Amino acid sequence: MTATNILQRNGRPIHRDAATHLFNVGQAVRVKDGYRRSAVPVYHITGTLPPSGGSPQYRIRNDDEHHERVTTQDRLEPVRISSADEGPTLIEKTFGKQIKPAANGSPSQDKGKN
Repeated sequence: MTATNILQRNGRPIHRDAATHLFNVGQAVRVKDGYRRSAVPVYHITGTLPPSGGSPQYRIRNDDEHHERVTTQDRLEPVRISSADEGPTLIEKTFGKQIKPAANGSPSQDKGKN
């Protein structure tokens, strides 16, 4: 007999193989949206929950909110937090390396040669 053939008293099948959680407590994630907004909030995983509809569930929280949310794994995507050693920063990618330290150590604009 397979797990789909075994029924509980309420008639629902017993699922013996639990889905694997891909995210860890403390990990930064974003909620997938049907469209991209300019500022998609970053959430942190605060706990794992049993699956719902075959997808593992998570408790998530944003630092700007006073409550937690519950969502399924298929609605989350990881947030990649880059370190300072991983190449150019967003400002450098956008504007190039225009800001260089002056002789006295303060930042100055690189005006280029005329």
